Amino acid sequence: MSLKILFVCLGNICRSPIAHGLLHHKAAQLKLDWEIDSAGTSDWHEGELPNENSIHVMHRHGIDINYQRSRPLRRKDMEHFDIIYVMDSSNYKDVTDMAKSEREISKVHLIMNEVNPGQNQPVPDPWGLSEKHYEEVYEMLDRATDKILDKYANYVVN
Repeated sequence: MSLKILFVCLGNICRSPIAHGLLHHKAAQLKLDWEIDSAGTSDWHEGELPNENSIHVMHRHGIDINYQRSRPLRRKDMEHFDIIYVMDSSNYKDVTDMAKSEREISKVHLIMNEVNPGQNQPVPDPWGLSEKHYEEVYEMLDRATDKILDKYANYVVN
């Protein structure tokens, strides 16, 4: 059975699509049979492509995310996914508020804690900012997804 990882941000057009695309690309290179997806805590952009700047920063790094479409987090995601990574404390609260059990709450993690454990460092939302901010988000999420691969590459789901 494959590991199932979900990335969550507010609108599912900037941060979570970058994380989704990075881990999907890296897992494919390692031939890991992982299910990777992303969602937003809001439905404001449902069905839309990732933000143009997210697409551009990923393209500059050789990764295509044009297959992704924004979608809201659904109740069934809490049950389905093994690990849910959120970008900031607001996302964490929104996602854990949806949880129905301690087990579901235990699946939710701030993504940058993989790089800097216990610091609860947010990934800043670059929406409406310059491409430089998207590059900074890319660099943060590149480091975090490397740590996720290191941590779970040999993980076996029961």
